[in-house]
Amino acid sequence: MEIVSYGGWERCARIQAGSTEALVTLEVGPRIIRYGLIGGPNELVEFPTEMGKTGGDEYRSYGGHRLWISPEEDPKTFHADNHPVDYRIEEGWHIFTAPLEKWLVQKEIRVKPDGDRLLIEHRIYNHGVYDATLAPWSLTVMAAGGTCIFPQPAHIPHTEKVLPARPLVLWNYTDMSDPRWIWGKALIRLEQHADKGPQKIGAFVDQGWAAYANHGNVFIKRFDASSEPTAYADYGCNFETFTRQDMLEVETLSPLQAIPYQGFASHWESWYLIPDVDIPQEDALAEKWFEQLLSSRPLVK
Repeated sequence: MEIVSYGGWERCARIQAGSTEALVTLEVGPRIIRYGLIGGPNELVEFPTEMGKTGGDEYRSYGGHRLWISPEEDPKTFHADNHPVDYRIEEGWHIFTAPLEKWLVQKEIRVKPDGDRLLIEHRIYNHGVYDATLAPWSLTVMAAGGTCIFPQPAHIPHTEKVLPARPLVLWNYTDMSDPRWIWGKALIRLEQHADKGPQKIGAFVDQGWAAYANHGNVFIKRFDASSEPTAYADYGCNFETFTRQDMLEVETLSPLQAIPYQGFASHWESWYLIPDVDIPQEDALAEKWFEQLLSSRPLVK
């Protein structure tokens, strides 16, 4: 157990996985506030005006990776997690448990290094006497300047399949003509621009992966996609991405679940950070590049 200071907080847990490290705040959150190559830049965003702060009832994003509740509902989703978390290690898992919230739910993030990847389990416990129907919502808030990449459905000619492939979900402020979007046959890309405001899209990604390219590195997030789109909130999204002038979010969601008293809902991810790579710009070449990369980088063993 290594405790270090970072970003104005005196107590952050440091977890090393191969050549990468994650720092998880213990005085607020929990937040994975840093993830990157050892000695390299933080792949996650940091909001300088909020770093190091604790206490109070005002919601702060801080930056980094967090666990939310879906469907989005204010104030339940925007719970101010500004207080210390419990930290323990069990069978190689670093477990960070937030205090009980007033709606009788409790969030927990579990992190386990496994070679060069991080296994991350997100749990939401129900301590109320009635079932709570919700979904863990995993938001990884990336540093500015990069590009989010996620796959299109497999291309099948109209003569072979006439039914729809998946939902593609828009928000009122979504602008599909925005030049930050690159709509490929195999991949969709969303660029983060410092001079552009909010933009968002959601989808059901049955391939179970999304990526963010920045600093010459590629962050890969693997996630479960075994349920049908009808099981998810937001018209069937298990993946969403949101950007504005200072960051870009790579978001995944679990299916909606009715959690009984003292039960919990769980959502898994595997994180990889691939250094010193150059993703092909041509869509078909990039598709093959990702196929080869992902073939040896599963969700879980």
